[in-house]
Amino acid sequence: MATAQLTTDRLAEKHRSTLDQALETIRTRAYWSPYPEHPKAYGADGSLDAAAGLAAHQSALNTRFDLDQPGTDGWTGGETSPYGPALGIEYPHADIDVLLPAMRAGMGAWRDAGAETRALVCLEILAQISARTHEFAHAVMHTSGQAFMMAFQAGGPHAQDRGLEAVAYAYEEQTRTPAGRAGWSKPQGKRDPLELSKEFTPVGRGIALVIGCNTFPTWNGYPGLFASLATGNPVLVKPHPRAVLPLALTVKVAREVLAEAGFDPNLVALAVERPGEGIAKTLAVRPEIRIIDYTGSTAFGDWLEANARQAQVYTEKAGVNTVVVDSTDDYKGMLANLAFSLSLYSGQMCTTPQNLLIPRDGITTDQGPKSYDEVVADLAAAVGGLLGDDARANGLLGALVNPDVKARLEAAAGLGEVALASREVVNPEYPDAVVRTPVIVKLDGSKPDAQAAYFSECFGPVSFAVSVDSTADALELLRRTVREKGAMTVGAYTTSADTERAVEEVCLEESAQLSLNLTGGVYVNQTAAFSDFHGSGGNPAANAALCDGAFVSNRFRVVEVRRQA
Repeated sequence: MATAQLTTDRLAEKHRSTLDQALETIRTRAYWSPYPEHPKAYGADGSLDAAAGLAAHQSALNTRFDLDQPGTDGWTGGETSPYGPALGIEYPHADIDVLLPAMRAGMGAWRDAGAETRALVCLEILAQISARTHEFAHAVMHTSGQAFMMAFQAGGPHAQDRGLEAVAYAYEEQTRTPAGRAGWSKPQGKRDPLELSKEFTPVGRGIALVIGCNTFPTWNGYPGLFASLATGNPVLVKPHPRAVLPLALTVKVAREVLAEAGFDPNLVALAVERPGEGIAKTLAVRPEIRIIDYTGSTAFGDWLEANARQAQVYTEKAGVNTVVVDSTDDYKGMLANLAFSLSLYSGQMCTTPQNLLIPRDGITTDQGPKSYDEVVADLAAAVGGLLGDDARANGLLGALVNPDVKARLEAAAGLGEVALASREVVNPEYPDAVVRTPVIVKLDGSKPDAQAAYFSECFGPVSFAVSVDSTADALELLRRTVREKGAMTVGAYTTSADTERAVEEVCLEESAQLSLNLTGGVYVNQTAAFSDFHGSGGNPAANAALCDGAFVSNRFRVVEVRRQA
């Protein structure tokens, strides 16, 4: 470490106060972020401004993305932006039999560095990523289909927040046991006491595998990556084949910082697959892989949980997110809030509401009683009004991430009465982008054929307005949905204290995160790092929460050495 450019003292000077504030904030659950959300905040202190970020992104296109990794046996790529252009980037393809042993080689020095140094190195990685947020935003936009501003915020500072949050939890869990040697003395009456010197060391499990997703490569990838790295584990990042660039950039920064700090850069590496290769299954069952973080389909998540028996597996899978509409004292605010939630990123979020459970006899509001048909029609009008201007629609919707989403959207119109038809939106800057507004379909909750539709996840801009006999029936359907299918989010609107308590009880019993009566600028499909938990780990949608102590504590073990004093 003495010859490293980033010494421990220098890292502490730069980042210890940020770590301390993160530790304090996860205890208070207050709002805080060290990473600016506004694009104009960048351009000073070595960070890239908008023009430099765009230039950096464009310079990566149609090139080879060299990482100087061991075991590179060829090159692969093939990403095409959801907005149309091919990225033309080739990435190193790894011989896993060479790469995995190289990754383990630096594990001892990384373990011996201690929890604080590991945390500070991780914060330096995040700081250097933050300085390139404009560049990362273009990478996220052109692999996920998010509109630029969402890619900038969700793929930049919000993702960085989640990474820092994981580091804070990792540090907290590792330092519960005192570092260094502790004296132990047991009195023996008239005899001399029994005395031992005890030393406790957090030890990582082994190589961690991060299996990236297409829609939120950094936001969903950073928690597992930084939780594993901060707890002493090398991390192999396997991006989604359509969203390699954001995580390749992340790996490149991490490797550079590790080397600058005097550690083996191979503690973080990239595994990009050739077309159709499907290396995630192969990697997942390798004995060297001891931790897996995965975001994606239920089918593969279930396979990982059943087959990767040698690893600690953290999954975020599919769920059926539900909103119970009982009553409201702000009808206009409720409609506006729901319209935005259904529209943001074309519903391609694991937290977007799908099922809206509305009593068939209607609801009470501050504008008088509203029938089921009126509520659905008014919601459709709210969505239509929000997205009526194409420029605003493009800014909210982004592009459909893949053809499967488009196919589900088109098929949904045949499942019931269409209350709001989807329409095509032209993006003048990217005419090849597939941009569609949401569809809202009315379904009778009591009919078996309707149940088959709304009881399955329909990922994308598809929502079902489900008529139910009563709010009590809505709560029973909510309970069944969460228990059997899982949910990342639950929303409810009610002016009744009894109903509020009943909804809360269902969510407590079924371990679902609940948002009540949101009518302002906070939405059910958004969560804030350091304060909100993303998922609960207690229902089928996910077996982990981002982020809590359980998300990090099983990534390492404390090994004790006892010595006779």
